[in-house]
Amino acid sequence: MTNRIIPAPGHYIIRDANTGKVSYWQKEYHQSAADSRGVSSADYIHAMYFFLMQAQSRDVLMIGCGGGTLATMLHRSGVKVTVVDLHRMSFDIAHDYFHLPGEVACHVADGIAYLKAHRHRHDALVLDAFGEGGMPEAFKQPSFFRLAKSRLVERGALFLMNVIVDDDEDTTPDNMVRDLRAQWRQVRLLDTDGWVDRNAVIAAGAVSKLKKPKVLMPPKPGGQKLAKQLDILDWRPIR
Repeated sequence: MTNRIIPAPGHYIIRDANTGKVSYWQKEYHQSAADSRGVSSADYIHAMYFFLMQAQSRDVLMIGCGGGTLATMLHRSGVKVTVVDLHRMSFDIAHDYFHLPGEVACHVADGIAYLKAHRHRHDALVLDAFGEGGMPEAFKQPSFFRLAKSRLVERGALFLMNVIVDDDEDTTPDNMVRDLRAQWRQVRLLDTDGWVDRNAVIAAGAVSKLKKPKVLMPPKPGGQKLAKQLDILDWRPIR
């Protein structure tokens, strides 16, 4: 049995009464999914979490909230997390339906404006910002990448970016990697051909030793299924 909740027009939550699994949709765009504890069921979220854990990131800035699942997972692992999102409702949904801890610092602001106003350097910056029109163009510009790098520590930092890939002919992730290489010497792409409307992860900075991701915090239920999905993801060369 599932319950459908509409917190605002165009936004709806679907909750499975038997398993506790929760999904958040913004019109036709799937924003987030998690188990009853707020642990994500999305493979790319677990890939990012794995990379941040491997890099021993202790201070992470996130632009884009969604259901806040990555922030929840990081907080439970002892990581300091700051989340910036343009819409207060994103934080309300994350707190009310996805168990985002109150200790996570949440700022209602434009991500670029926030970076310009705050000069603190973080161990990692995660960009996962999408709306009805996809990722805002401002987050795809060289000026943003320069600004993002200036807010990271000089050694051992990670910049992680979620990219939606339409299909195998979509050159978006490859083009983004080329743009990022103007700022970071090392940039890698986690992606697997053969799937439509998939998530790819671009990693820049201290990425040369990053391993193929595995599930460190499995959702319950769904851990075995997620492990199989994550096993499909791998680093691939740029075309």
